[in-house]
Amino acid sequence: MISRNRAGLDIDEQAMNEAILNPHASQRRRSYGEGRGADSEYANVVEELRQLRAASQLSRYRGAAPRLPSREAISDIVERLVSALYPRHFGPPGLDARDADAFVARTLAKALPALKHEIELALALEQEDPRDAANANPRSAAEITRSFVAALPKIRAALDKDVRAAFANDPSAKSIDEVIFCFPGVAAIMRHRLAHELYRLGAPLLARIVAEIAHALAGVDIHPGAEIEEGFFIDHGTGVVIGETAVIGRNVRIYQAVTLGAKRFEIGGDGQLRKSYPRHPIVEDDVVIYAGATILGRIIIGRGSSIGGNVWLTESVPPGSHITQAKTQANEGEHSF
Repeated sequence: MISRNRAGLDIDEQAMNEAILNPHASQRRRSYGEGRGADSEYANVVEELRQLRAASQLSRYRGAAPRLPSREAISDIVERLVSALYPRHFGPPGLDARDADAFVARTLAKALPALKHEIELALALEQEDPRDAANANPRSAAEITRSFVAALPKIRAALDKDVRAAFANDPSAKSIDEVIFCFPGVAAIMRHRLAHELYRLGAPLLARIVAEIAHALAGVDIHPGAEIEEGFFIDHGTGVVIGETAVIGRNVRIYQAVTLGAKRFEIGGDGQLRKSYPRHPIVEDDVVIYAGATILGRIIIGRGSSIGGNVWLTESVPPGSHITQAKTQANEGEHSF
């Protein structure tokens, strides 16, 4: 029986249920090029794994297990989008500036239908999960994709300011091109700005996959929900963690191993962890946070402040503060911890 779920994707329920509950019958109709000896050698393990999968899927989905988005496909989409944003740097070798527009058009023509397909799978997954169905995104994959592509010029404009901030604030940087090619913090913020747009438009699973691709690439862990204004520079990058509800203003600079995290996790009336409430810091414009600083909770770091290396901070500080391990010095005077 072929049915259509609410995201418009065709599901062969009988085939999918049979694949879960009676995989051997399915294997008789499909060959993956593996010998029968291998089947019999691992039959017990395969059977136990199938039972565990079936139990897990029954607990998560209202019907047959839906198809999942592909991390491999999303990774390819992201790299195509990055090359469309910076075609001379990440496009084909030797791409002439006169040919850049044609390359960008071809790249988007390949990337965006693939993105729409992955969004369709993610939306279908939301609707099949009984815990998330009530909060499923009412937008279609086509609407999300159209809004996403319309945002690409805005993303490029913000990234140009991020790149210029990196060049201006790192004495080792010899050129803008070096910054774009080589800086891990720039690689991370490129992918974050793509991920954040997907998150904002209502494709959080895809956004989180993009964020984890960036994490693996650059060693920087930015949740796609984090709101980051332009002119943002992460120097070195390794070990930086920025939580889901963090808000970062313009022209902020942070160094390696900085954490903008939650101080504690609240428990709801049902005994479960609360989700998606504000719990990470707000960092105002023109703040510098040095290596190893840990800033926790929904606190405010005032405009123009400087947070020293390895500081542990759980209270708001006023604009113009200078915080070190030994003392806090604000415009009003000096205060010891």
